[in-house]
Amino acid sequence: MSEHLQSEKVALRTIAREWGRLGLVGVGGPPTHIALLRRLCVDERGWIDAREFEDGIAAVNLLPGPASTQLAIYCAWRLRGALGGLVGGLCFITPGLVIITALAALFLEHHPPLWVLGAAAGSGAAVPAVALHAASRLASASPARHGARKSDLVRWSLYAVAGAVCAATAGAFVVVVLLACGALELAWRAEGRRSGTRAAAPLALHVAAVGGVGALAWVALKVGALSYGGGFVIIPLMQHDVVNTYHWMSGAQFLNAVALGQVTPGPVVLTIAVVGYAAAGIAGALLATALAFGPSFLFVLGGATHFERIRSSAAVRSFLAGAGPAVIGAIAGSAVSLGLALKHPWQVPVLAVALLWLLGLRRGVVSAVLVAGLVGLVLALVGVAV
Repeated sequence: MSEHLQSEKVALRTIAREWGRLGLVGVGGPPTHIALLRRLCVDERGWIDAREFEDGIAAVNLLPGPASTQLAIYCAWRLRGALGGLVGGLCFITPGLVIITALAALFLEHHPPLWVLGAAAGSGAAVPAVALHAASRLASASPARHGARKSDLVRWSLYAVAGAVCAATAGAFVVVVLLACGALELAWRAEGRRSGTRAAAPLALHVAAVGGVGALAWVALKVGALSYGGGFVIIPLMQHDVVNTYHWMSGAQFLNAVALGQVTPGPVVLTIAVVGYAAAGIAGALLATALAFGPSFLFVLGGATHFERIRSSAAVRSFLAGAGPAVIGAIAGSAVSLGLALKHPWQVPVLAVALLWLLGLRRGVVSAVLVAGLVGLVLALVGVAV
C-alpha cells in the first residue's frame, strides 16, 4: 500500500460536506457504508484507486472497533492527512449521533407516548433475530479463513462455543473469553509460546467495579478498543454491564437501544450513545461516544502508514483467528439473553417472523426492525398491552 498522500489535496470543507452526507444517509451498517465510500472515493471522484481502497478495507478489518468508521477515517486521511481524517471521521459520526441521541431521549423518558412504547416493543422483539442473522453471516466464511485441517475446525468450533456460552450465561466475562481465545490461538500457532492473558481478567473486573463515570468509561472503551468482528459484537460486550451490573436500562430498554442502532444512519456502534444517555443524560451520551470512537481515530491516524505491516503480521492474524470465532459465538449467544428480555406474549410470533424474514428469506435487517416496530405500534393503538 502506498504511504504517500495524493499530491492534490482535497479541501477540508469538501471532506466535511461529503462525509457528513454519508453519515446522514448511511442506513444499513458496514456494507452500506463501504459501498457509499467506494462510490464516492473510487468511482465518482477518483480520489483513491480501487486496489488501495480494497487494501484499506482489509487493514481496518484487522483492527478492533467499527471497521466502516475506520475506513471512513482512513479515506479522509488519504486525502488530507491527519486533519482530514479527523474532520472526515467526526462528520461521518455526528449526524447519526444527533439522531440517535434525540430518539434515546424520546424512548427513555419516564412516560413516553403509547405509540412509542408499542414501536419500541415491536422493534425490540426483532433484535434477537438480528443477532442470530449477524452471527450466521459472519460464520459462513469464518471457518474457511481459519484453516482447512480438522484440527483448525475443532479449534474454531471450541472458540465459538466458548463465546456463545459466555454471552448466554456469564456476560461479564465476554472480554476475557475473547482475549483468551485470541491468545490461545496465537500460542498454538507459535508452537507453544505462553500467552499473557491471565492478567486480563482481574484488570477487566477491577475497572468494571469502579462504578459511576468510571463504569460508563469502561463499557465505552470495551466497545471501541476490544470489539473484534463488526458492530454487532457490542451487544455481548455491553449487555451484562448495562442491564445487570449497573441497571442503567431494563432488558427491554436495551433491546430498544440495539434496535435504534440498526435503523438510524451512521455506525451501529452509536448504540453506545443510547447507553450513555441512559446512564448520565446528554453528557453521558457524548462521553460514551467519544470513548467508543476515540480508539478508532488513534488506530487509523497513528497507524495508517503501517497498514501494510499490520496486514502481513502473523501475530495479528493468529490472534484474530482465535478471537474471531469467539466473537461470532458471543453474538449468537447474546440472542438467548435478548430473547429472555421480551416481556409480552405477542412479541414471540413477531420474533419468529423476523427469524423467517432474515434467516429463511434472507431479507434486510432495517426492514425487519422497522416492520416489527410498525406491528408493535398498531397493537398499542388497538389496546394490546405494550
